[in-house]
Parts: sequence; structure tokens; C-alpha cells
Amino acid sequence: MPQYGYDRLTFLDNSFLLMEGSNSPMHIAGTATFEAGSLKKPEGGIDIDTIREYVSSRLHLIPRYRQRLAYIPLEGQPVWVDDDHFNIHYHVRHTALPQPGDERQLKRLAARIMSQHLDRAKPLWEIWIVEGLEDRQQFAMISKIHHCMVDGMSSVDLLNVLLQPVPVTEFTPAPRWMPHPAPSARELALDALLRYARLPLELGRTLPEVVRAAGDPRSDIRARLRALRDMLGTGIRMPSATPLNQPVGPHRRFDWLSMDLDAVKAVKNRLGGTLNDVVLATVAGAVRRFLQRRGVTVAGLDFRVMAPVSVRTEQEHGTLGNRVSAWMVPMPLAERDPLQRLDQIRETTVRLKESKQALGAEVLTQVGDWTPSTLLSLGARMALRALPFNLVVTNVPGPQVPLYLLGAKMLDNYGLVPLTDYLCLGVVLFSYAGKLCWGFTAEWDLLPDLHDFVADIDASFRELCDLPARATAVVRPTSPARRHARRVGPRRA
Repeated sequence: MPQYGYDRLTFLDNSFLLMEGSNSPMHIAGTATFEAGSLKKPEGGIDIDTIREYVSSRLHLIPRYRQRLAYIPLEGQPVWVDDDHFNIHYHVRHTALPQPGDERQLKRLAARIMSQHLDRAKPLWEIWIVEGLEDRQQFAMISKIHHCMVDGMSSVDLLNVLLQPVPVTEFTPAPRWMPHPAPSARELALDALLRYARLPLELGRTLPEVVRAAGDPRSDIRARLRALRDMLGTGIRMPSATPLNQPVGPHRRFDWLSMDLDAVKAVKNRLGGTLNDVVLATVAGAVRRFLQRRGVTVAGLDFRVMAPVSVRTEQEHGTLGNRVSAWMVPMPLAERDPLQRLDQIRETTVRLKESKQALGAEVLTQVGDWTPSTLLSLGARMALRALPFNLVVTNVPGPQVPLYLLGAKMLDNYGLVPLTDYLCLGVVLFSYAGKLCWGFTAEWDLLPDLHDFVADIDASFRELCDLPARATAVVRPTSPARRHARRVGPRRA
């Protein structure tokens, strides 16, 4: 029996490494503000030593955070191995803002941290504790995790590792950690050869069942293949070029906006659809305003939003690794009426749910698990030049009760997403404790007017708020099988 231990990265996890370039670091991040509480030292400042000890005490619950990358020879496939040089001081860092320590300075610091690549020779995460805020009773925490470690949907589960629903001041010290020996290059190569040698046997064992399932029109396989067909049909047509889709540089901007979650739900309840429909309609109105101000004619634009969708099962809830797929949602930018924009988006999302397009994208990622990394790297680079969408909008549901880092209450949390070539803007929404926190990541040179787009989001949402309530609306059938219209929301009174 081998004495070493390692985990292979899935195709989707590996793809985030392959897509990373000098101008496009592929990590996700968040900037949260806390009341200092018991973490404020009597002489002033934040107790960083206690925070480091507490983080160390929780790492056994998330073993990936003490692992680094290694690579299988020739194949180039990355694997996770324990980092025998792990040092908590490297990963939990301490800094302060200069006076006055205002919100603008915190946003710029978060953007600079987001612009810097993580060191692939070490575990791919950092936490920055930031003091010197304008309100001396508060501090900020900027967290930064490579996308290959965890998807945005699952990372909310991992907040429970560090954040608790009640304040605490005492915790169990970190258990002793003994890293597993890392395999040698020769051992990794032999394991890879054995894996490929077993492939024909595994195919022979599973192929009859696959053939039987493919013949059943009600089977999951048939549903996935139909979804794959629909998704490829959408992705082959490229979207329109816009000022938001240019080659990116290495530097980033960051801004945020907070909304009252009850106000967003009130719009949903009054006008119909889901909360995500209201979010996408708000984004559509803001993009319309932004592009028109830039002199772009929005009539006839094929502008698409990529909306990540979790495909994590209940059994996989809280596990590590990416289990996320995507919808491609066309934005009705030419539509002037905000209510009509909401209705068109609602019809689209209903159709996407019925078509199970997200399952089609998952099929592609599963097929990729057997593709050599050299071919995947080439494919990833080519794909970056032909993205089938113009903008990423990620809506992550979070806990609706206050959370605490030891005795410090979290007040808000704004997310940052990685930008790839030809993707100059990304939007993350995180609902938490009655707030809807919007985070905006933008390319530094191409979007100097990011603050104007944030104002457009606010103005677009106000348009929806000002619409009167309506009675029941009828959505047009989305497939021949659905001959009867379904009631999905209210029509304008």
C-alpha cells in the first residue's frame, strides 16, 4: 500500500488553473466589515494573534487549505498534496489603512490585493485583516481563494468554518497536524499509467447501463444530452462586441452597493418572478443605461449574461471542489419598459429551467476529466478569445442571521470575481442578514467610470420599485408540449 496521499483536480477545477494568465488571476475574493467587539485590544488595534490561532484551530475541517499543487509528469495533470511547510502567518496577514481610512481607500486596497496572483507553490488562499478604518470600532477582512479550490456556491458553506451564529471568545486549540508524505514524480507517473490502463475495464463495465439509460426518454442521461444540444446551439453564436468586452490588463477596480433585501423581495412579490429575475432585470436596465452613455446603440445587441448555477447535490453539500454550471441569459437591452424587461427575463429563466441547460454544461466538464491537460490548456486559451457571454452575474444566497468571527459581528460582505480576457466587468451578489450586497469587479483602465455603472444599478432598481402592482400575468408557452398558459405572476393594475 502506498504511504503517500494526493487528490486529483477535477476538469472544472483544473480549467481555472489553465485559464489563468498574467493579466487574469483566477481567484475569488470577498471584503467583509466587522464590529471589532472582543477582538479589539485594550491598547488599540485588532488582536491578530488570536485570529491566527482561531483560523489554525479550524483548518482540520477544510484540509484543502493546507494543501499545495503538484503535477503528474508528462500528463501535466495537477494534484493536491499536503504542504509540509505550511505557515499560518503567511496566509493570515495584517495591514492597516492610512488616515482617514475611508470606504474608498478600502475598495482600492481590495482591488490591489485582487490584482495580485497567488503563489502556486503554497496553498492557494490568503486572509487580510485590515484595521485603521474610519470607524475605529470596526475592521475589515479581505479573503482571497483560488477558484480551483472552491466554487462560489459552496464557499458560503465554508463560511461556517470560521463564522458562527453566536459570538464566542474561547475555542479549542488546533489539533496536531501531520502532513501526508507527497508522492514522488515517479509514483505520480505510475499511478497515472495504472489509471489509463483501467479505463477500458471501467468503460466495459458501465457501457451497457449507459446504453440502456440512453434508450429511455425519461432517463437522466437523455435529459443531459438534450441539455447539451441546447447549450451548444446557444454557445455557437457569439454575442455582440461591446465596451465591456475588450482585452483586460493586470489591474482592477472594486466598488459595492447595499440594498435592503426586503425591498427586493417586495418588488418580486408585487411584479412576479423570482428574486434572481429581479436581479437580472436590474442588471439589464443598468447595462442599457451604461452602454447608451458610452454611445452604443443597444437595438439589435445580442448581450448575454452568464449566471452560474449550482449543480451540487444534497449529498455533496459542504464538500470541497467546484460543482457549478451556468445559464446563458440574453438581456433585453433594446426594451425601454422595465416591466417588459422583467417579463422577458422571467420567460427566459423559466425556459432555461425546463431545458436543463446547466446539466448540458456539466456533461462537458465530466467529459473533460479524461482529456490531457496540454489539450485542455490549448482549448482554454482558445475559449477565452470566444466567450459566449458578455458579463458574469453571480447571485449567492447567504445566511439571514448575523455571523461572528469569534466576538466580532460581520456587518456585510462584498464579493469579487476574476476577470478573463474580453470580460471587463463581473458582478457578485451576496444576501446576508437582511441585506443584498452587490460587489463589482472591473478592469482598471477600461472602466474608469465603474461608479457610474453602480449608480445605474441603483437607478434601474428604483425603476422597478416605482412600478405599480399588477394582477395575474400569463406567460407564453415555452414548448409545444405546454399548450396551456401558466400563471407565474401579477399583471400591472
